[in-house]
Amino acid sequence: MSGVGVFATAVIGIFAGWIADIVLGHRHSLFAKLLIGVIGAFIGVFIAQRLALPFTGFWGGLLVASVGAILFLAVLSLVFRRTA
Repeated sequence: MSGVGVFATAVIGIFAGWIADIVLGHRHSLFAKLLIGVIGAFIGVFIAQRLALPFTGFWGGLLVASVGAILFLAVLSLVFRRTA
């Protein structure tokens, strides 16, 4: 998410983590949603760049971060479900 400040990244991260929570039916704290969203943003940007998908602005960043957060949270759920 180039050109986006730290505050905007945090806001996008919280929204992306919240969206991932809703999609997967989880209930995490605000801090956990932020972490999930920010990590998801990195994952989403990595995937979008490898697939040469264009994304710009708040909505593009939110979409990419949300998809990445959903993938990240789904993988975490699978890993911890198997070890528990």
